Amino acid sequence: MAETKRKQASPERDLPRSVQLAVDAALDKKANQLVVLDLKTSGAFTDYFVVCSGQTGRQVKAIVDEILKELRESGRKPSHVEGYDHAQWVLVDCFDFIIHVFTQETRRFYNLESLWGSARRLEYKEPC
Repeated sequence: MAETKRKQASPERDLPRSVQLAVDAALDKKANQLVVLDLKTSGAFTDYFVVCSGQTGRQVKAIVDEILKELRESGRKPSHVEGYDHAQWVLVDCFDFIIHVFTQETRRFYNLESLWGSARRLEYKEPC
């Protein structure tokens, strides 16, 4: 299998390798409005949330599939994936970070980021 070298979305952000892999994989599949919430100082049950959106359920699944592939190839196996069949909000639990991939409408409805308003936000530019 040919290995492709990915361009890191933001090398200055000093994220754990697995979180950065998830971010890069999501951006490779054209995820929208990607934000990493740093929850380490908030007393949360995990260190990071990776939150992004897809235009359609099909794109949400493509984003999740790419993230899971990259994590597997790096030796990480998420403990749980929820919501994949409906593809409106897919949650991937990796213990020390949780990935949330939404359709845009579902993300607006739940407004997850507002629940963690005190968390440091690392925002990524839209893919070109």
